[in-house]
Amino acid sequence: MLIHEFQAKGFLRHLGIEVPDGRLAETPEQVKAAALDLSCPVMLKAQILAGGRGKAGGIILAITEEEAEEKARSLLGRKLVTAQTGSPGLTVRKILVEKALNIKKEFYLGLTVDRKNEVLTAIVSQLGGISIEQLSQSHPELLKKVVFEPWCGLRLFQARQLAYFLISEEDLVNQLISWLKRLSQFLVDKDLKLLEINPLVLTEENKLIAADARIEFDDCGLPRHPEIAALEDLSDRSPLENKARHHQLNYLRMDGQVGCLVNGAGLAMATMDLIQYFGGRPANFLDIGGGVTEEAVSRAFEILIEDDRVRSALVNIFGGIVRCDLVARGIVASARKISLSKPVVVRLEGTNVELGRKILQESGLPFHFVDDFEQAARLAVSLCQPEISS
Repeated sequence: MLIHEFQAKGFLRHLGIEVPDGRLAETPEQVKAAALDLSCPVMLKAQILAGGRGKAGGIILAITEEEAEEKARSLLGRKLVTAQTGSPGLTVRKILVEKALNIKKEFYLGLTVDRKNEVLTAIVSQLGGISIEQLSQSHPELLKKVVFEPWCGLRLFQARQLAYFLISEEDLVNQLISWLKRLSQFLVDKDLKLLEINPLVLTEENKLIAADARIEFDDCGLPRHPEIAALEDLSDRSPLENKARHHQLNYLRMDGQVGCLVNGAGLAMATMDLIQYFGGRPANFLDIGGGVTEEAVSRAFEILIEDDRVRSALVNIFGGIVRCDLVARGIVASARKISLSKPVVVRLEGTNVELGRKILQESGLPFHFVDDFEQAARLAVSLCQPEISS
């Protein structure tokens, strides 16, 4: 779960990390009032859940309060398209107004999980303000990386190495060491996937300030931190995605016409690939998982069919822990509730498959039964082909 910059800076402030003085605003008038309160010049920073805001025009300098208000009018409500949002973009609903900094030097500081090597990693760079991936390719000599284990944390000598790699002034080194220790412990305690301060600024006044911050939490850890889960911004999700999340379903809406209900992420990806291969486009990613209940299957199928872009659906289940009869009962209950009219292709294999097929066949609902995986995908595509070709 990714949170907004203003939320991330709230956590940093609580940890004793210095951040720019700022105000959150939702209207041009509030932006002007914030600029007046902070004294111009100020930075207007679009609050969207994606990086690359600066290049997309989402971070703007305003010299006067009137200019801040005028620029806020053009920014609020705008779809900001960055390399991370893709062509649809994300709507700017809030602006963080911050006092502009007198910057002497910019650094990068990041903490993340290295899943490949099963360790935590701290990275600093002598050059900040740009993508760390880009920098690692162009100037690897400007980066320093150390790895540490969650049970012992970032050790003092490691924090010292990182701090001295960036700066030499003893008082700033000690401050940065303290920050690194606190941030690394926060990474572990709150189940973070990523924490970035980019740039970490050294001002002309010789102060270290976190000018920008990005925090991403591991979704799997959110049940342990309900106060953090409550921070999630759902405004850019579709109503169906919000409904699926409420029922703890792995659902992502896409732009196709063939709905997919599958168990297992691998099978879901293979299903979407075959739909694409046969000339269709998947309308969603929907993995009901392994420990699913009959009610959850019913909710999942209902969400799938409620999407007005779905013209046909493919249910592709390989029963293991999930029994085929449980899935069948869930689908039938949902189909009867919503008066199913869209064609549904069903492929069932595995545990209790015969019972599952019997439940579906005796329901009298418009299901198309196919045993072969490829044939099932081909049929699902053909059943909505007129809409695709138009």
